[in-house]
Amino acid sequence: MNPKSLLFTLLLAVPLSVSAQSPTSAQIDQFKSLPKAQQEALARQYGVDLNQVQGSSGNSEPKANRAISVVEPLENGNTENQNEDENKPTEEEQAFAKKNNGLQPFGYDLFEGKPSTFAPVTEVPVPMNYTLGPGDQIRIQLWGNENRQFALTVSRNGTIDMPERGPITVAGLSFQQARDKISKLVAEQYIGVKAAVSLGELRSMRVFVLGETRTPGSYSVSSLSTITNALYVSGGIRHTGSLRNIQLKRNGKVVHTLDLYDLLLKGDTSGDARLQAGDAIFIPAVGPRVGIDGEVYRPALYEIDGATSLQELVNLAGGMTAQAYPQITRIERTNQEFLRIIAEADLTSAAGKQARVKAGDLVSIASIADVTGQYIEITGAATRTGKFAWVPGMRVSSVIRKLDVDLLPMADTSFAAIVRTNPETRQISVLSLELKNAVNRPGSAADLVLQEKDQVLVFADNGKADPGQNSAANAQGYSREALFEPIVKRLKTQATPLAPQQTMTISGPVRYPGEYPLPATGKVKDAIVMAGGLNDSALMLEAELARRTLDENGVERTRIQTIDLANAMNDQADIYLQSRDRLMVKSIPLFGATRTVTLKGEVLYPGEYTFSDGETLVDILQRAGGLTNNAFPRGVVFTREKLRVLEAQRLREAEQRLQGDLLGVQLEGDSFGGQNAQRVDQVKGLLDDVQSSRPVGRMVIDLQAVLNDSDYQSIRLQDGDTLTVPIIPQAVSVFGEVQFPTSHLHVAGLTVDDYLDRSGGPTRQADENRVYVVKADGSVMLPEKSAWFGGRSQQLQPGDTVIMPIDVDRLNQLELWTNVSQIVTIQLTSATIIKIESHRYP
Repeated sequence: MNPKSLLFTLLLAVPLSVSAQSPTSAQIDQFKSLPKAQQEALARQYGVDLNQVQGSSGNSEPKANRAISVVEPLENGNTENQNEDENKPTEEEQAFAKKNNGLQPFGYDLFEGKPSTFAPVTEVPVPMNYTLGPGDQIRIQLWGNENRQFALTVSRNGTIDMPERGPITVAGLSFQQARDKISKLVAEQYIGVKAAVSLGELRSMRVFVLGETRTPGSYSVSSLSTITNALYVSGGIRHTGSLRNIQLKRNGKVVHTLDLYDLLLKGDTSGDARLQAGDAIFIPAVGPRVGIDGEVYRPALYEIDGATSLQELVNLAGGMTAQAYPQITRIERTNQEFLRIIAEADLTSAAGKQARVKAGDLVSIASIADVTGQYIEITGAATRTGKFAWVPGMRVSSVIRKLDVDLLPMADTSFAAIVRTNPETRQISVLSLELKNAVNRPGSAADLVLQEKDQVLVFADNGKADPGQNSAANAQGYSREALFEPIVKRLKTQATPLAPQQTMTISGPVRYPGEYPLPATGKVKDAIVMAGGLNDSALMLEAELARRTLDENGVERTRIQTIDLANAMNDQADIYLQSRDRLMVKSIPLFGATRTVTLKGEVLYPGEYTFSDGETLVDILQRAGGLTNNAFPRGVVFTREKLRVLEAQRLREAEQRLQGDLLGVQLEGDSFGGQNAQRVDQVKGLLDDVQSSRPVGRMVIDLQAVLNDSDYQSIRLQDGDTLTVPIIPQAVSVFGEVQFPTSHLHVAGLTVDDYLDRSGGPTRQADENRVYVVKADGSVMLPEKSAWFGGRSQQLQPGDTVIMPIDVDRLNQLELWTNVSQIVTIQLTSATIIKIESHRYP
């Protein structure tokens, strides 16, 4: 069978009743074996629902017993054929919601869906008074002396063809009447046979769903369908459609209207009329809407039908919650001048309940006020925060009974604060609370008596917070800065000339420096405890108190006062803090300052030594036992951190200048006889050397003079200094533009030229007039110019390095290259010595 014939067979078989010929499993499998593209093309050609054909594969179950998903919810719709943003609110809907304070229209989600098929709805119970008509299927089962089954369809003439009996007229009869009639005829026709009559597939009919529906069009529905069934099949009503005036039109006239609010709010289905073939369900535009928000159970936009009172609107919204305050009901509406105004109504009065609402009104039901009296409040790092009942005479231990139960693990138990409000002046003050003593010794002086509306602030101790968990973040929210910030702002706001600002500032080695409320006691001790206490670096001998005072001319001036901090902490000083005082706790000079110097290499006891202020390199070497017999003092590398930072800066500057020079060489082209590419490669190589170099921070010293010459300048140590003493070397190195850069065994009597010759002599790019020698101590000498060297015939010593530089005159006068080469060479020499000694003395 070719594909077209096969599909034609399927086309005939799918919509027919069970009495018609059904496709075989082989036919279905043959169709499914076709390529998907060919299946879709054939389905489009013959108008077949491909899903319906595929769903019938070999299933002999009667079609009426198979569930058909007619509508899928929007959130679960077929994403293959719908846009992924279809379920998201459109810009128009978002603007609509924003305009109405976020309120959404009520009731539209009941029928919202996406039609998945246009098959008629068959999952509808059949009532006994159902009137039979052409297309309905009647199933008759005979049992007794004869067992047979019939599936008979009512013809257009209104009859069914009963085998061996002939046509029986059933059209126009109710299902109960038809069942009785058929049972009677069977009993008369067949002796000893009884009949069971039931309905099979019901006839389908075509209806129209038009207007503000989500998917308008023509639908095939069951003969039992009602208006709500058709709305469900069509995917529901758009937000612009009316829910209260759904019209059923028959032969061009409105025969019935449906108010869906009766179904939604009361569950009343009496207005859900039965449909007939050719009916049209028309959904007009939405009527006037009123919004209601606040303390109601269903805040939304409601469509009103005619004159509606405020109480009726509240009833539509499900009534008021227990937190509603009906005496103040705000109504926002547009007046005759098209201006938005606010009116109020009292829903506890008859007049307020009967007040009429208008289209566009926005009603807001207020909430009852928060607790305003007879309470105390706990804020911060407590297990249970919020407001608690207050009774006269209650203390802190009455609400915080156990530290490990009522407080979070991060809580600071040494200090808490009580913010107290004066009931007459409404001014606040802050009391210090020793929380641990208050809880552990109930009824003591530390266990303060609470007053009405007191606020207990429990702070977090950041030292107790686990940085790997959320407790660290919570500690920030419960810190002194976070909890005291609104208190300090209020204290500043309530300040007057007669009641100065009750704040002070504390700085220095305290745990939490900052601006704090002035302690109610005014004591320096309480202020320091409020700031978390003193650090161990605090100087107890004295502290500095800065106070702003007015002179005799009314000019504010600062007066500095020194106080004995130890006496103040022991309550032995008669000093009390005042408005805007600034207390500075001094630190112990050089507290905890550990300064070290590292000795490496040929030292008797190498290691990291701690030195005191004023010690020199000689003092440290004496403590380290001096140098070993294999030490090479002339080749020591002494590095200093500050010099390393400066050297790193010079390298960065040299790198930037080299990059500029490289760009200049590249732009010049082949103006030097075609050797530009070679020059570019040389500059790039030098640039790579600079970028790969690491700053050492070496300072050239003469260690022998340091140790033996009393007139030599003393080297005062700084933190981070490092002295590396190498072993006695035996080589002289030759680097740069020579044929074979390497190191040679030192031979007494050989000169600079001798070592250059041993390395193959200079290359063509070498600058023989600028040869220089890096001595073992890091100094640089120019043999051609230095009288000390006595020219290039000067003999070299072990550890020296000969450098043959590049000819910068041949490379467009880039004089920077020479300096950079020297920097890099010295760094490499120093780094090599340090690396060798580090391996020997880990």
